[in-house]
Amino acid sequence: MNEHYRDRRKIDPTRGAITGDNTPNDADRVEIGPTRLALAEWAAAGLELPDLPAMRAWRHHRLTGHVVARDYGGVLMFDPLNIRYATDSTNMQLWNTHNPFRAVLVCADGYMVIWDYRNSSFLSGFNPLVREARSGADLFYFDRGDKADLAARAFAGELRALIDAHGGGNPRLAVDKIMLHGLRALEAQGFEIMEGEELTEKARSIKGSDEIRAMRCACHACETAVAGMERFAREAVPLGQSSENDIWAVLHAENIRRGGEWIETRLLTSGPRTNPWFQECGPRLVGNNEILAFDTDLIGSYGICCDISRTWWIGDHPPRPDMVDAMRHAHEHIMTNMEMLAPGVSMRELSLRSHRLDDRYQAQKYGCLIHGVGLCDEWPLIAYPDQMVEGAFDYVLEPGMTLCVEALVSAAGGDFSIKLEDQVLITEDGHENLTRYPFDPRLMGEG
Repeated sequence: MNEHYRDRRKIDPTRGAITGDNTPNDADRVEIGPTRLALAEWAAAGLELPDLPAMRAWRHHRLTGHVVARDYGGVLMFDPLNIRYATDSTNMQLWNTHNPFRAVLVCADGYMVIWDYRNSSFLSGFNPLVREARSGADLFYFDRGDKADLAARAFAGELRALIDAHGGGNPRLAVDKIMLHGLRALEAQGFEIMEGEELTEKARSIKGSDEIRAMRCACHACETAVAGMERFAREAVPLGQSSENDIWAVLHAENIRRGGEWIETRLLTSGPRTNPWFQECGPRLVGNNEILAFDTDLIGSYGICCDISRTWWIGDHPPRPDMVDAMRHAHEHIMTNMEMLAPGVSMRELSLRSHRLDDRYQAQKYGCLIHGVGLCDEWPLIAYPDQMVEGAFDYVLEPGMTLCVEALVSAAGGDFSIKLEDQVLITEDGHENLTRYPFDPRLMGEG
């Protein structure tokens, strides 16, 4: 069968000018997205793709609505994940986290401007909601040296003119993160700086229907990548030459193959290195008949975070009874806490009524019971009762929230830990577990 050039240039050769997510079917485009592999797997699974222009419009509406509701002139965002939310565009995301060169302003009337890396303004050109692309928001010392104040004053002057034109001249400006010279320059322009993270986290916390479709696709891709990692681990570990890094690298590769983007942590460890938790993936050769535990913290297809954890027993002998008991306890913990999730349930109630871990696991329990998830780990954080701060999260769950339910069962001084985590959608009448990946049957005592 002949392969034509026009088909090689398509992301999905089975379609015409537009892909299933309503974006250009052109593999040469600037706009990033899922690969042919991911699209084929999602089609085989019967998943419905998001409409990306509609998803972008939903996010823009959320941000503008929150600006207007707080009587702000606009919201100025430097956080790369907030910029992704506002524009759905990317540019050197990880480098940008420690060299903040991008910024986005969403004004009260919806007018949106991006400041990007010099000569890269074309990266957001696919999104008509971005009305202007400029440069000059890079205010960090490496880039500006001892004259960062001059760049900051010029940048603040642009903000003043934009808010006068599109924010009603309202000096109340929400800002999420900013360098010191930038803050001083904005205040010198007469702006009253408001808490931007409160606005962006609340806006992002409710997912629209297309965001939920995107998350379903991203979760499927993540779990397919996890399955590839598990196959590799179970085949390679008994041969005695597979390190934690070797196994972890499979998840990275499989994520990228499907259009995923990066992994935020290095949380995969084995054997005694699982306790205490939060040791990072390293060169240790994983031994046969050992525990392997991980937390994906994966930024996948469409930039959506898929944050799940599993613990596996790798070997030909059965796991120890205390390991099975710990696994069952961890499973009971997340499933009991998940059953409480429904619209209208207060976050305080979730903390106070949560499943209690056995005393031997209290000292090393996880940092939270439940947390929000979207483009990354997001608001809210549901704390354990003894870590709860009164008044910090006086809100209720709402339909469209997506949450991760966690368990770390880890005895102080022990030689293993169990880490489990599922990703959940709050629905109109309850919740839906978006995670389909099975729990290790041998650690569950089932095989």
